Amino acid sequence: MIRTRRIAVLLPHDYAQSDRRYPVLYLQDGQNLFDDYAPFGSWAVDKKLAKLAETGQHEVIIVSIDHAAEDRIAEFTPSYTTRLGRGDGMLYAGFLTETLKPYVDSQFRTLPGRQHTAIGGSSMGGLISIYAGLTYAHIYQKWMIFSPSLWVDPDILLHTNGFKHPHDLRVYLYGGGDEGPAMAPGLRNFARSLKAEGRKAHIELMLSIDPKGRHNEARWGEEFPHAIKWLFFS
Repeated sequence: MIRTRRIAVLLPHDYAQSDRRYPVLYLQDGQNLFDDYAPFGSWAVDKKLAKLAETGQHEVIIVSIDHAAEDRIAEFTPSYTTRLGRGDGMLYAGFLTETLKPYVDSQFRTLPGRQHTAIGGSSMGGLISIYAGLTYAHIYQKWMIFSPSLWVDPDILLHTNGFKHPHDLRVYLYGGGDEGPAMAPGLRNFARSLKAEGRKAHIELMLSIDPKGRHNEARWGEEFPHAIKWLFFS
């Protein structure tokens, strides 16, 4: 199976003027992260980081991975039986971790260690980020998870081996109360399950629920600076 897609790398504004190394955040659904004219709106990640630069809390390399259009759902669905069937999530998570990350580390001044490596996304992109984060728990210490499609598999923690060998985690979870009746309760249940796993691994967790939050890129873009600051600068 051969698929291609655009990968974009956003460097800190002073990258060329320094010899520093930087942590890296891998974000899904790249079409919706920078483009002002994206059909579903944009997170405006570049503008948000420019604003964060005023306080020095912007020094993160962002790697955005475009989704696979008509194959997006299949790629973002875990590779076991879910409510959407069995997906290609393992292949996609393997591409991110075993192909893309080594390439990024070889081409840019990254901090390649686990404690400096994050993964994130929204909706189905949030689900696959959880799946990749659990499957490759030895690679990703930080998760940025917005409005994840946990309905696809509410028991995702039970279906992966992420806590078989415990690793510390730093997890930022966000969801909106106006995303349907299942989002906020599902996210709270997931947060409780993660905290329970904290008996095996040290897990730092930030749960953010906006009672009026909707399921769209604009709202996720508003949450992005809060998540960046908490994950990397607190």
